[in-house]
Amino acid sequence: MKVFIQSIVAQLLLNPYIYWRGRQALPQQKKWQVSYLLLFVLELCLYFFGFFFREDLPDSVFIPIMNICNTWYIGSIYITLGLLCLEVIRISQRKWEWLPRLISKHWQECKRILFILFVIGTGCLLYKAHLNVIHPVVKHLYIDLPKGSSSRDSLKIVMVSDTHFGEVIGKQHAQNLVRLSNEQRPDLVVMVGDVLDYESRFAENAHIEDDFKQLIAPLGVYTTYGNHEYRANRFAKERWIRKFSTLLKDSVASPDSSFYLIGRDDFINKKRKPLHQLLMGIDTTKPLIVLDHQPWSFAEMRMNHIDLGLHGHTHNGQLWPYPLLMKLIYECPYGYYSKGGTQHYISSGFGCAGPAYRVGTHSELIVLHIRFV
Repeated sequence: MKVFIQSIVAQLLLNPYIYWRGRQALPQQKKWQVSYLLLFVLELCLYFFGFFFREDLPDSVFIPIMNICNTWYIGSIYITLGLLCLEVIRISQRKWEWLPRLISKHWQECKRILFILFVIGTGCLLYKAHLNVIHPVVKHLYIDLPKGSSSRDSLKIVMVSDTHFGEVIGKQHAQNLVRLSNEQRPDLVVMVGDVLDYESRFAENAHIEDDFKQLIAPLGVYTTYGNHEYRANRFAKERWIRKFSTLLKDSVASPDSSFYLIGRDDFINKKRKPLHQLLMGIDTTKPLIVLDHQPWSFAEMRMNHIDLGLHGHTHNGQLWPYPLLMKLIYECPYGYYSKGGTQHYISSGFGCAGPAYRVGTHSELIVLHIRFV
């Protein structure tokens, strides 16, 4: 829903630019120009129809409209990037005349071909980006943790974050997640926030909780809150999560008395308990694993001698070039990270936010092979 609203950027800023450059590139005959204009008018009408009547439309109508408009939103970003590259070529050609004479002589025809190639290329890019969501990778990570007073030598954890079940990510994704997880034969499954996207009713109506009840993990399934759990019907979301897992929200669990799972409330809750308070009264000589959706509190974890932190939230940017921006915002936005005796893994997530596309990133399920030494 949020991305549906954000796509107004494409309607107000990108669409006029794409239309202007496309109109210049296409043949000037009326049939081409009118047809091209109608495409933009229809998309604009569809978008604003969905936007203004989103509260009244049935899901069977609203969701296709949202998916069409959001697909165009993503596509318009990459068409615009391609056109801006063409602008650089055009401006540099005026100054230095470096293009071969054949191209400069037939520049109008070349513009037309390039514009068509941008559209076809963007279509292929979106197809591959969709596959990056519906075919998540299974990533294996091998970690050594201090054994302390634990009686356990090893532990296999399936880690999942950012499933975002809702209008876009649905039952088939849940069944795929359960299948992939059970194939790994984990001791424990942890879901590190943003299990649901906006409304819980989509997951409830699809009975996705029944699929999650099929997860096989002798030590249990544990879930912690993400920022999306605080959007809309929060209490209904909590009841739904508790149907298939143990919810750790500023609480601690010891699945088999050999290590601790500390589940933090999401960073969005400014009243969440400090980490040192959660550790009070537990045996800190045992391995300590923290589930904390947003990867902000690394320093706090090091100060409290946490062994392993598991995080999500960033999606690794989801759509290029956002992964580059994530590196400027977070200490580590994605992957394995170690500092000051505390190890972290930040997942790109199993689902996606908004339309089901990932450019330059991949949906993933993480298998942590932990050895206590």
